[in-house]
Amino acid sequence: MRIRTMPMVAAASAAALMLTACSGSGTGAGGQEDAADYPSEDITFIVQAAAGGGSDLASRTLATAMESILDTSIIVENRPGAAGSTAMQYVADQDPDGYTIGFIPVEIAMLGHMDYDVDPADYDFLGQIMNAPAVLSVPADSPYQTLEEFIDGSKEKSLSVANSGAGSIWEAVTFALSDATGAQLEPVPFDGGAPAVAAVVGGQVDAAVSGAGEALTGYEEGQTRVLAIFAEEPHPQMSDVPTTVDLGYEDLQFGGWGGVYAPKGLPDEVRATLEEAIKKAANSDSFTETMTKAGNVPVYKSGEEFTQWVNDQYERFGEILGNR
Repeated sequence: MRIRTMPMVAAASAAALMLTACSGSGTGAGGQEDAADYPSEDITFIVQAAAGGGSDLASRTLATAMESILDTSIIVENRPGAAGSTAMQYVADQDPDGYTIGFIPVEIAMLGHMDYDVDPADYDFLGQIMNAPAVLSVPADSPYQTLEEFIDGSKEKSLSVANSGAGSIWEAVTFALSDATGAQLEPVPFDGGAPAVAAVVGGQVDAAVSGAGEALTGYEEGQTRVLAIFAEEPHPQMSDVPTTVDLGYEDLQFGGWGGVYAPKGLPDEVRATLEEAIKKAANSDSFTETMTKAGNVPVYKSGEEFTQWVNDQYERFGEILGNR
């Protein structure tokens, strides 16, 4: 009852406060009015994989570079599980205010075709930062000296090919290689690309598809033979390994690419601030040197370019995975 007798000045002030609180673009928790002050608090950076892996290394290296650019702390939080969908669904559920961002892997273009509730349309893509080209490794004492010999051998008997797990990019590459060449390949899932390569070194499988960085040590130490890199350009640390394009397989170009994303609907000013910070960090000496040393390839695409790339890849993997 007292609210009915509130003085008109007080009532007007309360109404003004309510209007202020409700104003803004509606695209973020803070609205456009707060976007000019962004960032004014810590940013959380979600990683879809466990600590210590390639995604984690890329994320932590980039986050460190971004901290000095944005003058704020960036807290890296690992949320592994369900082929990366656990982290992706978590990010989609957060307020699009710029205070929750994350590393998005190639699986964003795949999971929606494998009965996971993950849709690229639920996110803002802010920039690509790296690529880990796929490679095919065999044991050093393997009878297969070339990719063609490997393919021919698989037509005589099915060959086992280790990968980083069911639903992973490296399993999808195995399917694509089989579809393109008629090879009889049996995917064998492991808990990551590095364990898959270790299985090759130990003679547990005939071959492995992994990222170039994961295969680099075995290759350099002579424990494995890398038959091909699934890319157009040679890998700088595997310059003697032929590319699939060189071998006549133009469509067999795959990599474990990754970038930065956020919940859909960032305010324009916040998005612009993040995109600029990501661009500077991804091109920094600290980031490019760390990625190169790990055997990955630093690759930068703007938010607009990366969005188009993700959508194109989503369609591509729909064709590869749609019938499986």
